[in-house]
Amino acid sequence: MTAFAPSTAFNWDSSYQPFMPLDQIRALFERGTKVCMAIGGWGDTSGFSAGAVDEESRKRYAKNVAEAVDRLGYDCVDVDWEYPGGNGQDYGQIPNEQKVSEIETYPLLLTEIKAAIGRHELSIAVPGREADMIAFTAEQVPKIDKTVDFINVMTYDLMNRRDNATNHHTSVEGSLQTVDNYIQRGMSPSKMNLGFAFYAKYFTTKDGVQCLEPTGCPTAVLESADGSDTHLSGAVTFEIDNYNSNAAFANALKNGRQDSARGGQWFWDGSTEIYWTWDTPDLIARKFKEIVSARKLGGVMAWSLAQDSHDWSHSKAVQAGVKEL
Repeated sequence: MTAFAPSTAFNWDSSYQPFMPLDQIRALFERGTKVCMAIGGWGDTSGFSAGAVDEESRKRYAKNVAEAVDRLGYDCVDVDWEYPGGNGQDYGQIPNEQKVSEIETYPLLLTEIKAAIGRHELSIAVPGREADMIAFTAEQVPKIDKTVDFINVMTYDLMNRRDNATNHHTSVEGSLQTVDNYIQRGMSPSKMNLGFAFYAKYFTTKDGVQCLEPTGCPTAVLESADGSDTHLSGAVTFEIDNYNSNAAFANALKNGRQDSARGGQWFWDGSTEIYWTWDTPDLIARKFKEIVSARKLGGVMAWSLAQDSHDWSHSKAVQAGVKEL
């Protein structure tokens, strides 16, 4: 997938162009690899909200998406709306109460897009945290499931800066709970792709607290009341530069501990009062066995491929898991 086309690019007639011509992108991969246009991403919701609002806006949005797919030569479309119904980056400025209508208009927008793009596949990215599944109710999920070809489940960022106690951001236990939440609401396992994160996350813990357990340690205030970042948390990818330049990250990786019960890797740095959480190749293997195979999921996905450039160990673990399915 090429990330990201702005969500606002399709509200009106658009001349959207990706960051690189598709023929150049295709040349980087094996013949037959599908290239999809991902729309939106974290913090980009306004175009979706406007596009979904009524029948006229939905048809216009879908027509413009289809035009871009045909003009540029994409094979598929991914709608990454984070999130319909609220709890997105802008929740402090636009409260969820103002987005209630999106619970019903979201499936309608997807239906229009699928109808417009025809033979091309339509996928969606869906939240991992149950609190963010506002639009994914037992009533709406069957409508969504019927429309889309596959569903990329973001089983990561399960802890974020809105939390006040430490937790694994992408554990086996947490990922399985996410998958089960969707299945219970009517999502087809065969359409679901389990998500893997090629990055670690870190969170500052409450001053003076000893964090000796894998989860449940009080954090500092990680987000302001208006939703803005207090800059006491963040993410570090598994790219080679981060191994060479980030001593705290390297220290966490070296001294990390596995929470076997929950299936998460963690480290608390007492000198900096920072909690780290990430996935390992061993835990990826567990997820294939305990989630992908056990729940008969359709496949897997990761965010994102280039973020594993240190030694590609996470990518290799995913490849190994796929081969064993």
